[in-house]
Amino acid sequence: MKIYHFRTLNPEAKAIVLPILQTENLSEDLRQIAEKYEINFAFLQQDFKADPKEVQTFYTSKNQKIILLGFGKKPDSSEVIRIFRTLIHQYQTKLPNELSIDLTQLPESWIEWASNGCLLGTYNIKLYKTETKAKAPLLSEEGVLNIISDSDSIEKLLEKGKATAETQMQIFDLMNAPANKKSPLTLVKWALASGEKYKYSVNVLEKQQLKSQKLEALLAVGQGSEHAPMLIVMEYRSPQATKTIGLVGKGVTFDTGGISIKSSSNMHLMKSDMGGAAAVFGAIELAAKLELPVHLVGIVPACENSVDGKSFKPSDVIGSYSGKTIEVIDTDAEGRLILADGLSYLVKNFKVDAIVDLATLTGSCISTLGYHAAGLFSNNDTLAQVLSEVADQTGERLWRLPLWDVYKEDLSSDIADVRNYSGKPMAGAITAAKFLEVFIENHPQWAHLDIAGTAFGDAEFAPQRAGTAFGIRLLVEFFGKYH
Repeated sequence: MKIYHFRTLNPEAKAIVLPILQTENLSEDLRQIAEKYEINFAFLQQDFKADPKEVQTFYTSKNQKIILLGFGKKPDSSEVIRIFRTLIHQYQTKLPNELSIDLTQLPESWIEWASNGCLLGTYNIKLYKTETKAKAPLLSEEGVLNIISDSDSIEKLLEKGKATAETQMQIFDLMNAPANKKSPLTLVKWALASGEKYKYSVNVLEKQQLKSQKLEALLAVGQGSEHAPMLIVMEYRSPQATKTIGLVGKGVTFDTGGISIKSSSNMHLMKSDMGGAAAVFGAIELAAKLELPVHLVGIVPACENSVDGKSFKPSDVIGSYSGKTIEVIDTDAEGRLILADGLSYLVKNFKVDAIVDLATLTGSCISTLGYHAAGLFSNNDTLAQVLSEVADQTGERLWRLPLWDVYKEDLSSDIADVRNYSGKPMAGAITAAKFLEVFIENHPQWAHLDIAGTAFGDAEFAPQRAGTAFGIRLLVEFFGKYH
C-alpha cells in the first residue's frame, strides 16, 4: 500500500473516509455531509452517533463510497491510531484499492496518527502459516491511501507516522516470534542490521567478554540455556544533541522461571519477556531514522532463562558487574538480575543525563494496574513528571508508584549485599524497583518502567495476545520533551 498526500479532496475519489468527532456540532456536521452527498439527513442522524469505532457506509449517486468513522468525544492519540488501525484491518476486504481520508477539518497531528494507524492495520501476524491468502486490494502493491489535509507540515507528519509504523511492525514480529525462533543471537542480529541500515553503532559482548568483565548476574541467569547470553550496546548520536539519555531493556527471549518454574498455563506467553528490549530497539531505530537531535545509549542484556542441571538455583549467591553480591531467593525474579548488570554497565561506561529502563518485570504490576498502564518508578520528580505528561499524550499510560526506603528491608540478606526477592506476596513491583535502584550508582535521574501488563496484549489482528510495541512512541516523544 502506497501513501500519498493532497491538500484538497479529489471530487471523483472512489472511497472517502470522513472521521467524525462526537461534539455539540455533530448534528450540523451530519447535515452538511447529507447536503454535500445528497442523502437523507434524518436517516443519517438517526443511524450515526459518532461513537468510537462506529462505521456508517453509504453510496452517493455518483457511486462514491462514503465511510463515516466515529471517534467519540475526546480521543487521545492512541485511540485515534487504534480506530484507523481497526478500520483498515477489519474492513480491508470491503475497501477498494484506493481510499481517501479527509482530515481537512481536524488538527494536523491527526495526519501522523492516521498514517500510523492505517499502516498498522496492514500487519499480518501469521508469521509461520504455510497457507497464504491473496491480499485485499487496498493492502496490495497497487493499493493507494490518500491523506487529505491543507497543513503545511503534512509531508513531515506523514513520514513520521509511516516510519513509526514500519518500526513498530518489526517489533511486532520480534515480540510474536516463539522461543525456538528467538534467541539472544536473534536480538543481536536485529540490532546489528538496524544499526547498519540507520547508521548507529552496535557493539556486542559475547560470553567470554561477559566473563572477563564480570557481568556475573547476566551470566548466572543464562547459564542453564544452550543459547549463550550477550550484552548489546547501541549508541546513536546526533550532532545537534544537547542531552544524553541512557536506555536499558530487559531481553529475556524466553522465561521458564528457571528452577523456580512457572505454571504451565501461561508459560507460552513468556516469549514476550523481551518487551523492554523491544522498546529500546524500536526507540533507538526510530530516533536514528527520524534523525532526532538526541544522544542515546541503549543497553540490552539478552539471555534465556531455562531449566537445566546447570541452571542457577535458589539460595545461590552470585556476583554482579557492580561488584555487589546477590542472594538468589527466586530464579523467576531473573529480569532484575540482568537489568542490574545492564544498569551498572551503563553508568560505569557512559556519562548520561537520565536513565530509563523498561522491563516486563512483575506480575505484581499487572495485579495493580491491569493491562492499561505501566508502572513508573523514579528517584526524580521532574523526570517522572515529563514521562507522565508524555504518556498522557501518546496514550501509552504510566502510573507512578512509590520508591520509599521503607521497602529496602524486604531486600536485606543475611549472607550477601542484597537479595533478589522479598519472598512476600505483596509490593512485588515496588521491591523489584528498589532492587534495581541499588545498581544505578546513585544516579540522580533514573526511571524504571514496569511494562509487564502493556507489552503483550489484545490486538485487532490476533485472536490471542500479541506484541504491542509499547514504549516506542512514548520514548520518542520523551526525547523531544526532556531538557
